[in-house]
Amino acid sequence: MSAPTTPPPSPASKPSVTEREARQVAEAAREQDWRKPSFAKELFLGRFRLDLIHPHPLPATQDAQRGEEFLAKLRDFCETEIDGERIERDALIPDEVINGLKELGALGMKIDTKYGGLGLTQVYYNKALALVGSACPSLGALLSAHQSIGVPQPLKIFGTQEQKDAFLPRCARTDISAFLLTEPDVGSDPARLATTAVPDGDDGDYVLDGVKLWTTNGVVADLLVVMARVPRSEGHKGGITAFVVEAASEGITVENRNAFMGLRGLENGVTRFHRVRVPAANRIGPEGAGLKIALTTLNTGRLSLPAMCVGAGKWCLKIAREWTGAREQWGKPVAYHEAVGSKISFIAATTFALEAVLDLSSQMADEDRNDIRIEAALAKLYGSEMACLMADELVQIRGGRGFETAASLKARGERAVPAEQILRDLRINRIFEGSTEIMHLLIAREAVDAHLKVAGDLIDPDKTLSDKARAGAAAGAFYARWLPKLIAGPGQLPRAYADFAPAGHPDLSGHLRYAERAARRLARSTFYGMSRWQGRMETKQGFLGRIVDIGAELFAISAACVRAELLRSTEDYGREAYQLADAFCRQSRIRVDELFGRLWTNTDDLDRKVVKGVLAGTYTWLEQGVVDPSDDGPWIADATPGASTRENVHRPIR
Repeated sequence: MSAPTTPPPSPASKPSVTEREARQVAEAAREQDWRKPSFAKELFLGRFRLDLIHPHPLPATQDAQRGEEFLAKLRDFCETEIDGERIERDALIPDEVINGLKELGALGMKIDTKYGGLGLTQVYYNKALALVGSACPSLGALLSAHQSIGVPQPLKIFGTQEQKDAFLPRCARTDISAFLLTEPDVGSDPARLATTAVPDGDDGDYVLDGVKLWTTNGVVADLLVVMARVPRSEGHKGGITAFVVEAASEGITVENRNAFMGLRGLENGVTRFHRVRVPAANRIGPEGAGLKIALTTLNTGRLSLPAMCVGAGKWCLKIAREWTGAREQWGKPVAYHEAVGSKISFIAATTFALEAVLDLSSQMADEDRNDIRIEAALAKLYGSEMACLMADELVQIRGGRGFETAASLKARGERAVPAEQILRDLRINRIFEGSTEIMHLLIAREAVDAHLKVAGDLIDPDKTLSDKARAGAAAGAFYARWLPKLIAGPGQLPRAYADFAPAGHPDLSGHLRYAERAARRLARSTFYGMSRWQGRMETKQGFLGRIVDIGAELFAISAACVRAELLRSTEDYGREAYQLADAFCRQSRIRVDELFGRLWTNTDDLDRKVVKGVLAGTYTWLEQGVVDPSDDGPWIADATPGASTRENVHRPIR
């Protein structure tokens, strides 16, 4: 075999892209079409399609039976074999725990039975993650990264039969996988990806060079999904491309095991590739399809994070109930003091709503009748934000004991409640798999897709006058039909959604009428913003974030009501479910009204001026009077391609 025909790039040749080029790369990676209905897409357009989610879809009997049987085994394992306190103390998951999960089949929960997996549905996969994550959040992250974004999911959707036969049986039982996209200088802007995969001139193999950062599972992984840039050349389309790479390949060095404020057992590292040969047969999909593969994988992959957020909410509620019932101040349990009780109500109602959003989105993913790209993104966004709030409230409820570590509590003779740990562990979920800020932009782009399809050419500077004229005519016809429908709807009819007002239960029909009215108001507000700012709309990130947050609340209100009605008809605690749904909807409506007000009354313009002043050094006088404990190292580590000079800390599970 000869050396690669094109040398790896030098630091000077690192991709340099403009903002416009970066947006074009991201746009090209999107799924362009909507072949299936989407409740959330319709919601943002002002069409409250309750029929798409009600009656609540249910799993098939055999799927539920298989899932419950596995959950019973998994619960026993979590209670008897997982020592979360030890993992937190040692910052390491013992090999025997991972091997035990392998024997249970937990590595293959989502993998089809014909490849040796368990074949669980998304609903039961999420329940399993919530269960494991409650015992040890680092273990939940390991299993999630392996199956939701690691090798199994992209191969399930895009892999060849040969790839599935070769890798899925390994992933189901023995091999841990990791997903490698981020680089030291590349985060949410993949257009600047520097890792290269250069085709070899003789046999069509690829040679990888580059450095990947924050490689969850990368320290212990056996298989890697690697995103790398293939240079354009004769016979090669080029572009960002996905590969399955053997972690033990020559030239791969895990240079560091990273440590974080939370998830201390996380096997996350820095991985360097130096002239690593990868067979052409290990390329997933065509060249240039890597980002599309990553985004499509995340459509359902993102549901794993809210699953663990739901588990965290359930645990927070349990601890809050037990502690505030036992702790007395001023003659009564602290739960009955309104300042504390309101926090408990928030935790209970929000946990109910998060589980409603998660189960609804997951069941729709299992049925594959709806496009859930927005629903899954909303679940991730909303779940990660609200779980952090719930954990913070639990720490406040526990007071000084909430700030104290479980080990310290135990040492002085009290129950070892890891409240401060759950707050630390949950914090990363607002960053993992798309930060809150990026999720706002991603969801906003999908929310305005219908508008851009009919009117996008009007604000595109590259379009000709004739193109703009045609777009103007099409937009006029679309808005002539669409805008009048935003004036009135079922939300103004007093008896609409009467099925959600059964006798002897709190009335949820009013909340659904509110959601329908708010959906139309949301669509009108989006249109007003587009009319006002036109091509500058994409820069109004504060406005877009509030639009998305309103949509997330309305989706949660809808899901909570639908779940409450399901439980009324199937469980003994239907009235209690209605009560929780009612509490959540009332709390959510207050937040929605505030967000609507902040669409137009805010400090966005002033904030931009302050930011310019900060970066210009106008306020450096305000920084005086402190010392900076940071060292003087570079803000971003050098990622120049080349052979590693570091010890390889790759640690395969034995």
